Amino acid sequence: MFTGIVQGTAEIVSIEEKQLFRTHVVKLPEALLPGLALGASVAHNGCCLTVTAIDGDRVSFDLIKETLRITNLGDLQPGDIVNIERAAKFSDEIGGHLMSGHIMTTAEICKIIQSENNREVWFKIQDVTQMKYILHKGFIGIDGISLTVGDVTKSKFCVHLIPETLERTTLGAKKLGDRVNIEIDPHTQAIVDTVERVLAQREATAMQTLQETKPE
Repeated sequence: MFTGIVQGTAEIVSIEEKQLFRTHVVKLPEALLPGLALGASVAHNGCCLTVTAIDGDRVSFDLIKETLRITNLGDLQPGDIVNIERAAKFSDEIGGHLMSGHIMTTAEICKIIQSENNREVWFKIQDVTQMKYILHKGFIGIDGISLTVGDVTKSKFCVHLIPETLERTTLGAKKLGDRVNIEIDPHTQAIVDTVERVLAQREATAMQTLQETKPE
């Protein structure tokens, strides 16, 4: 599990391509190296990856076909920067919201509104069926960053970014057309799905009752 509080950024230093598979190596910040071991979970742009090799501050991760398909990690090239968060411990402060590191879809940056002390960024989500889980003032994970949703339309939503977020994460360098990873808040998803299921059951029961009481 993760908290959505990005602990640092890391550069992709090399990529080994294979058939529907790749291994990329990142240069992890020194502060994130203590206690790191093979098999540990580290979020890259919000996507949970497993450590497969450690060589000093060079750490390797494997990306399978599904990861490359669903996330923006398949777009990365050597020299690109990713947001990094190591897996949370039970004693850690949850400054954002609990995140699984499982990316549901991606979104494209379609509008940026800059003001003196903050930035409003609009995203057009790739899988519009996920929009029902994106609610005004709800939680959302964007490239591994826990953020609060601003305005919402049928296919778009926005967030408001303070200077600290722009400085500490890759969102400060994003531009129009860039693609970001989206993780839906699982609690919101569970509530929406439960409400939909209950309403569908009630509607089915009402229709059945209507049919049974309908005069011949």
